[in-house]
Parts: sequence; structure tokens; C-alpha cells
Amino acid sequence: MNDSPWEAEPVPAGPAYDRGAVLPDGPPFRADMPPQEPMATPPPQAPQEPPPPPKKRAGRDLRAAIGVGVGLGAVIFASLLIVKAVFVGVIAVAVVVGLWELTSRLQERKGIKAPLVPLAVGGAAMVIAGYVRGAEGAWVAMALTSLAVLVWRMTEPPDDYLKDVTAGVFAAFYVPFLATFVAMLLAADDGAQRVITFLVLTVVSDTGAYAVGWRFGKNKLAPRISPGKTREGLFGAIGFAMVAGALCMQFLIDGGSWWQGLVLGLAVAVSATLGDLGESMIKRDLGIKDMGTLLPGHGGIMDRLDSLLPTAPVVWLLLAAFVGTG
Repeated sequence: MNDSPWEAEPVPAGPAYDRGAVLPDGPPFRADMPPQEPMATPPPQAPQEPPPPPKKRAGRDLRAAIGVGVGLGAVIFASLLIVKAVFVGVIAVAVVVGLWELTSRLQERKGIKAPLVPLAVGGAAMVIAGYVRGAEGAWVAMALTSLAVLVWRMTEPPDDYLKDVTAGVFAAFYVPFLATFVAMLLAADDGAQRVITFLVLTVVSDTGAYAVGWRFGKNKLAPRISPGKTREGLFGAIGFAMVAGALCMQFLIDGGSWWQGLVLGLAVAVSATLGDLGESMIKRDLGIKDMGTLLPGHGGIMDRLDSLLPTAPVVWLLLAAFVGTG
């Protein structure tokens, strides 16, 4: 005998439990239930097409970027064609604003207080010295600016002194010293044409990288530094810059040749890309997207100088080797 409580109890026989009988105090059972309508079969649905891939879009306001770019280009070319000294002033102003942006971001994001006053004064002096006295004047001004940074920082408590002066010397080299090579390009007899060649090649390199990378870019160039850059974009920068370099050297530079322009264009594409990646490293370390907001569609001044600054000494050196310093 099974004493398990889970065993089913026997159902007693009788009319009350016959098929179709009504249970006491309950609803009809089985046979007395009204027949149910068969469920309608839902109409077959047409297979849904996969959504179209999202269109590639530029990361910035292109209208604002183009308008600001045209305005800056007009100021630069007008100053170049009127008086060289005016363009030296444009370089000095860009250097001072760039230093302000860089030191402000360093203090906001890292608590690093690189002294702006000696950097701004020394940076402007560095540009003027490079235009007037060449490389020798630029190096002397760089040394004096670094010394001024060390002395100026002594007026504050010694905490973080080494960190602050190291950042100050780095800022002096990164912004005004590299920009001095643009003034040295301008000092040649055909200085305006050399500066135009430098600017055109850098802009064409950036444009080629953007256009080719946006249309064909698939393989990341440096995903940990700048996810938007691709190897295809780099090839586009090289191709565009080499063509522009051949044209500029053939028709703008006195004594230049088209094959020299190919070499120059290749060097510019590489240096401009490295400069862009270098500032991307700085901005990633600081945790920011742009160095400033002064230029709508572009960011700050430093966001426009990123590829220009390291390219200036490259162009100056190659032109000096090809056709002399003028």
C-alpha cells in the first residue's frame, strides 16, 4: 500500500460524474461547454528589409568651419601681400592666443600652472627674433624665454615647481618656437611664396586626408589616439600633398623643380599627420575634445595649429636644402 500523499484519489462512479454531467454548484463540464470559434490565422507578413546603413556625417558644423576658414585665409593672404611685417604680427597674435589656450587647459584639467606672462612676451619676441635674425635669433629667444619661465615661477610657493616649469618650457617650444620657422620662411626674398606654399600644402594634406578617409576609410591608423583617422586617409593626404607640392615648387618657388615638390609634399603629409596625432594625444590626456571655442566649427586656435606647427620646420629645412634660405 502506497501512503504517499501525491497519489491521485479514485473517482467514484455515478451519474454525477458521467461525461457531460453538471458538477454540483459549478459550470457545465466538457460536453455542455459552448463550441469555440477557431482562431483566425494571422496573415503572413512580408519580410522586412534591413535598415539602410547610416550616412556618414562630418563631426563639425561644416558651414561654420568653411566660413571661418575662408575668413582666416583672407586675413593671412591679405597680410602677406600687403606688408610682411603685418603677417609677422598675425603669427605673434596666433602664438599668444595658442599659449593662452594651452596653459588654460593645463591648469583646468591637470592643475599645472605654466606661467603665461613670460610665455606670451617671450613667444612674441621669439617670432620677431626669428624674422629679423633667423635661426640664431630664434634659439637665443627660446633660451631667454625658458629662463624667464623658471624665474617667474619662483615668485610662488615651491610646491609643483618642477611640474609647472617643465610644462612652461614645453609650451615655449611647442607653440612659439615652432611657429618661428614660419617667420623664417617669410624672411626670404620670395618669403610670401614660401609661406603660401607651406600653408597650401598643409591645408591640401588635411583636406585630402579628410576627403579620402571619409569616403573610403576602413582601416584605422591609430585607433587609441585618434579613432577617426584611417590609413586610406593618410594615403589621400600623401597623394594630394605631393601633387600640390609639385605644382607649387614648379610655379611659385624661384629655382624650384617639380620633383622637389613631390618630396616636399610627402614630408608635409607625414609631418602634418604626426602633428595632428600629437595634439590628439595631449587632448586625450587632458580629457577634452577641443583646446578652445574661439573658432566656430574648428575649436580653438591650437586646433588649427596642430598640423601647421610641426610642419613649419620641415618645410623650412627642405626649402633651404633645395633652393637656399633666400
